[in-house]
Amino acid sequence: MAVAEAEATRAAPRSETKGALAHRIAQFPIHFLLAFIALLWLIPAAGLFVTSILPKEVSGSTGWWHVFSKPSQVTWANYDSIFHNSAITHALWVTLLVRTGATFLPILIASPAGYALAWIDFPGRDYVFVTIVGLMVVPIQMALIPMFSLYNKLNLFDTIPGLILFHTAFALPFAIFLLRNFFAGIPRDLMEAARIDGATEWRLFFKVVLPLGLPAIAALAIFQVLFVWNDFLIGFTLAQDNVPIAPALAGQLRQFSANLDIIAPASFFSAVIPMTIFALFQRYFVQGLLAGSVK
Repeated sequence: MAVAEAEATRAAPRSETKGALAHRIAQFPIHFLLAFIALLWLIPAAGLFVTSILPKEVSGSTGWWHVFSKPSQVTWANYDSIFHNSAITHALWVTLLVRTGATFLPILIASPAGYALAWIDFPGRDYVFVTIVGLMVVPIQMALIPMFSLYNKLNLFDTIPGLILFHTAFALPFAIFLLRNFFAGIPRDLMEAARIDGATEWRLFFKVVLPLGLPAIAALAIFQVLFVWNDFLIGFTLAQDNVPIAPALAGQLRQFSANLDIIAPASFFSAVIPMTIFALFQRYFVQGLLAGSVK
């Protein structure tokens, strides 16, 4: 009996190893396909980067893949030149300010609003929430002409606060919807226990709800940063001199259609920042988007 048990014990790890190996072999085609798709997605970014480090006369006459035959053509002078281009540097600064304000302000407003809609019982709460959800379907393009007229009257046209307020207004419905769903998923027993202990609504919000809601808040911040950084239409319509980076690059393209030594490095630099942010915090992004979807 003891011998049989010992043989069975030795055979178990071998069977588990064979099962794991068989599982990896079975999953290899899927992993290979995913790696191939990821490579296809990275080729345009790689081409833009290589173009950004080629001299103007080379990038304008040959394809970026010729760099592999003559790697000595690579130069970093293009990146030095974009930081001496006043239009690009000013656009990057404007984008940084607008992104910061248009990220923190919706979070600051949507967090208590989401908590109130999730845990405070007041008359008309459901109607308010339905109205907020309905505002999510309003396209930005519908509001551009009325907001353009309003901004002219209020002297907000071509100002950084004006861009921040516009982004904040259109981000609030989704922000409140996301945070409300996440806060509503907090266990009721936990909330009731805190109230029994004498916690006020504000203390409950700051000490219990906000710490538990950090994944959703982080996801909202990432989503807003990506949207504001890549925005073209709002900055193009509501600004003239204080334009963000996307309209500024379009202006450079119209003015210097073959100026790849400026456009390529500026485009890659403006793209790598949101890509890096998303790569670093994608776990929070996915957790936040799934907030409230399951109980």
